[in-house]
Amino acid sequence: MLRHTLTLSLLLALLCACNKNAPATEAPTATPATEAAAPSQPAGDSSAPAPISAHGGAVADTQPGQPAAGAIDFDLPKSWDKQSPSSSMRLAQAVISGPGGPGDFAVFFFGPGGGGSVDANISRWVGQMETTDHPKPETFEAGGMKVTWVDVKGTLKPGQMGMSSPAAVSDARLYGAVVEGPGGPWFFKATGPDKTLAPQRDAFVTMLKSVRTKV
Repeated sequence: MLRHTLTLSLLLALLCACNKNAPATEAPTATPATEAAAPSQPAGDSSAPAPISAHGGAVADTQPGQPAAGAIDFDLPKSWDKQSPSSSMRLAQAVISGPGGPGDFAVFFFGPGGGGSVDANISRWVGQMETTDHPKPETFEAGGMKVTWVDVKGTLKPGQMGMSSPAAVSDARLYGAVVEGPGGPWFFKATGPDKTLAPQRDAFVTMLKSVRTKV
């Protein structure tokens, strides 16, 4: 029994000595944290034109990361009195003076693709007048863009001229046009007494034919 005890003690002593000489085990290396920030997106092309403003200038893009819309310019008739837009929907505005009293002109822009179709707007403008005529829209190209316009004569229904016209206007005239181009459409509209607007018909068409891409 004593011999077996001594042998067991010697074996244990040898095992302890071997463990003391063995290298220590290394702790696991922590995995580096993954970068959370994604690469920044490239900025939009600053050389691309933006929608026209009241004075034909650039309007800031309202959707970051989206390309800027197209822009147009045009020549306002010299006899028309240019004014600051009275509404955020109006990009340009003018008063048309004449023997029948002042007429109202405005250019509207509702964002790329906004404002409805050409046919819908022509029908709406004709519907704003009480008339026995059957006006037919005319179409031509200007600056590589399609222009569709209509001339309507009759009684202008209440609220359709200017920003505050509660009463109907008899012997009135309405010119309405849709300009279709990249970033458009744009809507040109003139309303007022026939004696004032009738002599301005050629001036309105000349203005439409001057529409061009803004450089």
